[in-house]
Amino acid sequence: MRRLSLILVVIPAIAAAQPRMSPADSLARAIDRVFDGWRDTEGPGCAVGVSRNGRSVYERGYGMANLETATPIRPSSIFHVASVSKQFTAAAIMLLARDGKLSVDDDIRKYLPEMPSYGTPITIRHLLTHTSGLRDQWSLLALARGRFEEDRITEADVMDIVPRQTALNFKPGAEYVYSNTGFTLLAVIVKRVSGQSLREFADQRIFKPLGMTSTHFHDDYTMLVPGRTSAYEPRDGALGWRVGIPNFDVYGATSLFTTVGDLLKWEANLDKPVVGDAEMVSRMQMPTPLTTGDTSNYGFGLTMSRYRGARVVEHNGADAGYRSYVGRFPELGVGIAIECNGATANTTALARGVADAVLRGELGPAQAEVMPQATATVSAELLARRAGVYVQPTTLQIVELSVRNGALIMGRQAGPALVPVSENRFRMPGQPVELVFANGEHAGFDRAAPGVKPVTYEWRQSVAPTKAVLSAFAGRYVSDELGGAIYRVTATDSTIELATGTSTPFPARPVFANTFLGAGYTIQFSEAKSRVTGFEITDSRMRRVKFVRMP
Repeated sequence: MRRLSLILVVIPAIAAAQPRMSPADSLARAIDRVFDGWRDTEGPGCAVGVSRNGRSVYERGYGMANLETATPIRPSSIFHVASVSKQFTAAAIMLLARDGKLSVDDDIRKYLPEMPSYGTPITIRHLLTHTSGLRDQWSLLALARGRFEEDRITEADVMDIVPRQTALNFKPGAEYVYSNTGFTLLAVIVKRVSGQSLREFADQRIFKPLGMTSTHFHDDYTMLVPGRTSAYEPRDGALGWRVGIPNFDVYGATSLFTTVGDLLKWEANLDKPVVGDAEMVSRMQMPTPLTTGDTSNYGFGLTMSRYRGARVVEHNGADAGYRSYVGRFPELGVGIAIECNGATANTTALARGVADAVLRGELGPAQAEVMPQATATVSAELLARRAGVYVQPTTLQIVELSVRNGALIMGRQAGPALVPVSENRFRMPGQPVELVFANGEHAGFDRAAPGVKPVTYEWRQSVAPTKAVLSAFAGRYVSDELGGAIYRVTATDSTIELATGTSTPFPARPVFANTFLGAGYTIQFSEAKSRVTGFEITDSRMRRVKFVRMP
């Protein structure tokens, strides 16, 4: 593997030549080690920027911006930063609220009359905080098409499918479930209220005032962008990379093009506002109370968390082969921006490594991962009683527990072994998470973690598949919520297969009565008079989309 010489922008005040290693040299080497896996000329890479007290002090590029042209990544390279975009969409909405053009507590149907009424109003605030209950646009479009990559996706596609939804994931305000749909709708609201596209509005009101000259919302997939990086994903079943560039013009939830240096200018604005004011940026960084009494750590396009005792305001992003992160430690005056063009990059982990290098001596002790030791002995008989299939009745997430080599494991064949704390409590290795079982035969469990309301899972009787049983599910099913998408279901000896249009069929295996798992979906079939009549399909961001069996 050939090594790439680093592309570096150094602020002279911290990198002046010295006869022996300076603090800046030491910092550079520490950050280099964080990106050691992204420094060769035969793979994608990353750009990183660091600011202190609102001033950029360190910017570097590692790896390749384009593998076909052998172009290296520079600090000035432009990346698609995916969901990092959301805070800029939120800022545009807040500027319109500051102008008196709208209120964050307005019903969205005031601006989006094509949206159906769900009995309880959805407000702009719900969209900003992922508490609207709206099903995620990407999940809907992928399910409707049976594939995601081949066809260009536009704002019109989203605005066609979203109003077709006859139900929400949950009552607005009751839960936090990440939904890109909300931020695409916010972009439409900006356009309808201001008379400008989000691209035009953000350019005029945010990017130009802050000198973010390399930043724009990318609303034209065909537009040429000098200095843009390509992006890459691992090639399936083989070594090397394949091109992984987003195939959509949709923006608001995503599609911001920018550099690490420009992102640091935005981070400085959050500390000392030039765009907006202190009240506006403070509101963007407040946690969100839920109607259940819980609180979400998501504000308006920003996540609040802590690292080694320090407060962090941050967001990451992932689309196709692009990965990104921007965040800051407000009390410590440090901002970090990372942009990568390889799908395997964990930008949040890289940002933590940069923070460790930059904030040496200013952070609390590291939380070294310690594998917990068993503190209880559980009989084989009791372990066998805990094994089985469990479902979360609200989200329909399914957990399968098995016994392997005298331990209770997550999964059917392989998975992490749970650590017994007592006969009824098992800890996830390396995590402060426990499964707490109720007493009795076939009892369910609560998934418990510090500071989080326990989540209950119920036991279900597993089923043994036979072709005779599975053949009852075969047929054609249509979904009006997906614009008339038709899925063909066929049966094999042990699974069913689902396909629509020209998509490749995906298998789904039975887990309990009328319920299947496949391709990240939970698929629940319904019956009437001993005949299968339809199914509902669910994933982590889209619940119970309805299909009806065709004659």
